[in-house]
Order: sequence, then structure tokens, then C-alpha cells
Amino acid sequence: MNIVINKVLYTGKVHVNGGREGFAKSEDGLLDTALSAPGSNGKGTNPEQLFAAGWAACFIGAMKHNAPHLQISLPADTAINAEVDLALVDEGFSLQARLNVILPGLTYEEAKTVVEAAHQTCPYSKATRGNINVQINVII
Repeated sequence: MNIVINKVLYTGKVHVNGGREGFAKSEDGLLDTALSAPGSNGKGTNPEQLFAAGWAACFIGAMKHNAPHLQISLPADTAINAEVDLALVDEGFSLQARLNVILPGLTYEEAKTVVEAAHQTCPYSKATRGNINVQINVII
């Protein structure tokens, strides 16, 4: 699949050494963390947690982008509990994810509408669509 990029808005640059038991540091120094394998006694985060945090933040950004066009006002306490599983499959390893989108104060229909729109526009959702199992739950 070739997507035509009209304009690059930002490039995140991170140097990682040592893999899952290594270290990650962004070019600007804002990300500077040890990495550890999931379930280990290591002192760092892991790629699944980083992916969950990135997707949740991006998805909230997509909801904020879409809500005004849908004439829906997002609650100030909009949040996502993101879960990313590292799983075994016949071909080795895979991921699967659940986004539990918390939109208190909206009707279920309003929440569902803004979540569905965000899932169509969020770059993480686009990148995972058709590649991993994804479940999105709306919580009001």
C-alpha cells in the first residue's frame, strides 16, 4: 500500500540501543528511558507500554480534531485506558490492542460517533487496521 504524503508535519527521532533490555532517548531529550522486557524485573518501560501511550494520546487528539466538526463537545476528563498485548502466534509474535475510551457526560450515540470518526483519522488506527486485532470500547 503506497500512501501519497502531501506534507510531513513532524518526525519523531529516537535512538534505541540494547533492544528490550536497552535504552531509548529522543533527539530532543524529552524521552529518555530505560527499556525492559514485559513482565521482567527491569527498571524500564517496554515497547508495548510505549505503543499504548502513543496510540491513546494520538486517538484523543483525533477525537479533539473531529468533535467540533461533529458538533460534539468532548468532556474535559476524556481519557483512554489502552491495553497492548504481546502475543504468540503460529508465525512467532504479534500484538493485539484494546482502547477503552472514557467519555463521561456524552450520550452513548455521541460517544460512539466521535470514537468511530477518530478511529478513521488517527494515524495509529490507520497503521494497525487489518494488521492486528483491535477492540475499541466506549465508556460513558
